Amino acid sequence: MNSTILAAIDIGSNAVRLLINKVEVDDADYEYKKVAYLRVPIRLGEDVFTRCLVSDAKAERLVEAMQGFCHIMRAYAVSGFRACATSAMRDAANGKTLIKTIREKTGIDIEIVSGAQEAEFISAASDPQKALFKDETCLQVDVGGGSTELVVYRDQRMRFHDSFQLGTVRILSNAVEETEKTRFARCLENIHEEHAPTCLVASGGNINKAHKMLDKRAGELLRFEELQALHASLETLSFEGRMRVFGLNDYRADVIVPALDIFLEIGASCPSLRGIYVPKMGLADGLIRDLHKKHMHGRNVPKDI
Repeated sequence: MNSTILAAIDIGSNAVRLLINKVEVDDADYEYKKVAYLRVPIRLGEDVFTRCLVSDAKAERLVEAMQGFCHIMRAYAVSGFRACATSAMRDAANGKTLIKTIREKTGIDIEIVSGAQEAEFISAASDPQKALFKDETCLQVDVGGGSTELVVYRDQRMRFHDSFQLGTVRILSNAVEETEKTRFARCLENIHEEHAPTCLVASGGNINKAHKMLDKRAGELLRFEELQALHASLETLSFEGRMRVFGLNDYRADVIVPALDIFLEIGASCPSLRGIYVPKMGLADGLIRDLHKKHMHGRNVPKDI
């Protein structure tokens, strides 16, 4: 059995994440095993969605996080990695300058991915789960701090995908355009009419947390009625109350409510959905899978750290 260590860095609007996987290959089969995961709640979107810039303070924290990630990847003897930034860095006027600074100080080259690319990587992350729903049409949804991605797949193939400037930090910053809300609602209506998905595959830190708060086992479907009840309980509490009653961290206690709002809107717009599957996988997992494919075929894999 052969193995390699690969890593992915996801620079999101709410947090920055480092995922390191050991990929074990046995003949044509391979398995991804998580060996390290680190999340830093920098919340770049707070600056970008109101001022269109990453502040000096948050830029400094991001550089420090990347320097730390660099040391961790070296300690794990990572042979290849990929670093991508999403919604906040797409919108930041100083995003490219900040990326250049990070490259100069750490050697980490960050790629700003489009919403469509983000949706494709998230879809790739759930490849192992798609076999569970081979006879169903599934709607995959990733709710992040700056954007929400929708992917429809049937017969284990992608049939539709789109990205919306509709994320939890963006909502809390009152930075979502009414036209984008309307576009999202109409898209959900079209998805229901054209595809009638029966299963929702959900990703993102907030739905992962909700799944845990509702004491769900791994692989157990989450019903919309349960999510509605949890949302109602959270909504009646103050920010401090959510931390006290539910034990939420400060970086989760505010964003979880708008995230659940989005998932509940999806459930109301697509009544064909029978429940929510939460595989607890996201963009970083998709990046590693894409990186592994390139690694297997001898294609260019960034690895200078």
